[in-house]
Amino acid sequence: MIVEKVLPEYYSEMLDVWENSVRATHDFISDEDIEFFKPIIIEQAFPAVSLRCVKSETGSIIGFVGVHDSKIEMLFILNEERGHGVGTLLLKYAIEKLNACKVDVNEQNPQAVGFYEHMGFKVKSRSPLDDMGKPFPILHMAL
Repeated sequence: MIVEKVLPEYYSEMLDVWENSVRATHDFISDEDIEFFKPIIIEQAFPAVSLRCVKSETGSIIGFVGVHDSKIEMLFILNEERGHGVGTLLLKYAIEKLNACKVDVNEQNPQAVGFYEHMGFKVKSRSPLDDMGKPFPILHMAL
């Protein structure tokens, strides 16, 4: 697997990866929330971070990571690719090449919390609301 830079023309495909991943891992987020977040992600979030992705042998994106100011802002993997090392590869790349050392994780996503803890992150603080003011508690983690 190779980590590569993301081009803006990948955004639509990445949004599909994001939605697939969120639906598989964020059972606390409603369909309405997903539809609310989609334009924000593609129009504001993707352009605001350094993005890298991993593609399948056929050239389709199977996972991506976005980093800004030493913080992992997003890390999403297609559900069917979870458990095959894509997330670990992208996280290590973000740490080693993009100088990431912090991440915010939905408290209600215990698999993600466990993944980051397994990779050496520790909870430093907690916020009861996410950045959009929605009632999704956030754990602020750091290496």
